[in-house]
Amino acid sequence: MSDHEFYVNPLCTRYSGEEMKRVFSDDSKFSTWRRLWIALAEGERELGIPITEEQIAEMRAHINDIDYTAAAAHEHEVRHDVMAHVLTFGECCPKAKPIIHLGATSCYVGDNTDVILMREALNIIRARLINVAAALCAFAEANKDVPTLAYTHFQAAQPTTVGKRATLWLQDILMDLDNVDFQIKSLKLLGCKGTTGTGASFLELFDGDAEKVKLLEKKIAEKMGFEDCFAVSGQTYTRKLDFFVLQALSGIAQSASKFAGDIRLLSHLKEVDEPFEAKQIGSSAMAYKRNPMRSERIASLSRYVICDLTNPAVTAASQWLERTLDDSANRRISLPEAFLATDGILNLYLNVISGMKVYPAVMKKHLLEEMPFMATENILMYCVKNKGGDRQTLHEAIRQHSVAAAEQVKLYGRQNDLLDRIKADPTFNLSAEELDSLCDPTTFIGMAPQQTEEYLTNVVRPILEDNKSLLGEKAEVNV
Repeated sequence: MSDHEFYVNPLCTRYSGEEMKRVFSDDSKFSTWRRLWIALAEGERELGIPITEEQIAEMRAHINDIDYTAAAAHEHEVRHDVMAHVLTFGECCPKAKPIIHLGATSCYVGDNTDVILMREALNIIRARLINVAAALCAFAEANKDVPTLAYTHFQAAQPTTVGKRATLWLQDILMDLDNVDFQIKSLKLLGCKGTTGTGASFLELFDGDAEKVKLLEKKIAEKMGFEDCFAVSGQTYTRKLDFFVLQALSGIAQSASKFAGDIRLLSHLKEVDEPFEAKQIGSSAMAYKRNPMRSERIASLSRYVICDLTNPAVTAASQWLERTLDDSANRRISLPEAFLATDGILNLYLNVISGMKVYPAVMKKHLLEEMPFMATENILMYCVKNKGGDRQTLHEAIRQHSVAAAEQVKLYGRQNDLLDRIKADPTFNLSAEELDSLCDPTTFIGMAPQQTEEYLTNVVRPILEDNKSLLGEKAEVNV
């Protein structure tokens, strides 16, 4: 059988990193099931159920040696994935076999594992966000004084700086970080609430002692590294949890797509270039091209994550009473793939921003092309204040000259001659030196450099300092 005979998920082969793929691997999933069965048995033993340390030790010794062939054979026969693995675990733990999964339902291992893996995955995403933030911080600092046209409606507007624009991307990423942190802190295990969430099976196990049932749940949470379990549930935890987690990932995708869209536009203007390797081909037909392919890939994967949010939303909305299984097949796909895609997005983001080229000369050229229009308000105010001009008369003169200059540009493809027209108009009474001074691009960027430095100093760097142990990631792209 060829390795290329069957479909494989491109998220694994092309986009996601090794660490994230490992989180959602079969080894990770089913070893976590076994750790949960051990936590259950330990808790039950500590609360008086006749389970021996020998049985628990046997289970501990077989956390990772999972016989997938046996599990597949069992599942083919019983048509139940959890029972297939209960049977498989029991075969390598003959002493513990009678007490594995005691009192539990399938969601005990399924749902609790999902929460555990989502927390691990969110922590990977968190580290990725910190490193993207650090790269954006460095980029903003390096370019805080570089003037560039700002754009509203993708029409030239009052200038900003390259660094100030980067703080807008950075602010979105830090908002996403806040959301991820909130989701991590909010995560709770399902616990061990039984088939309909009433804990009836465990109440029976402990001879009606409700306090022991509650204590068992607390013990399991502690053993698995969680502070709490859901206070109430049906058989499953509320599927709104999945929605809120993927909402955080969708937010990251939105931020990344916005960044990527900006880079694509600026690449068209030749003001920036994303990383482009020595032998990279931009177009199979047009050899000269440097297409912003990585930014386009960010946009593509981001669209997938944003759309994927529909899955947990509809799943949460369509659950029936205490349990329905129409969530299962969907969640097996939608949850891991959201994380794998987001991991790929952030890896690309880090790669692009870390290696992005900036071309101040092109930016200056564009500034100078638009400066005549940009400078008109300053010219008007200067002439009123220092030349005794009439504001209304000057405004009308500027309007007429602007229309005429725009006509030269748009109809005939000529240079913008607005400043020459103003210089020649005695209404303004301006010398060439005065006009040049009024059109200096650095005088149009307002507080952009100051805003950038203050934001980096007061907001960003304290966060990076608090998370310095996570810094140092390097982003390599596979394709």
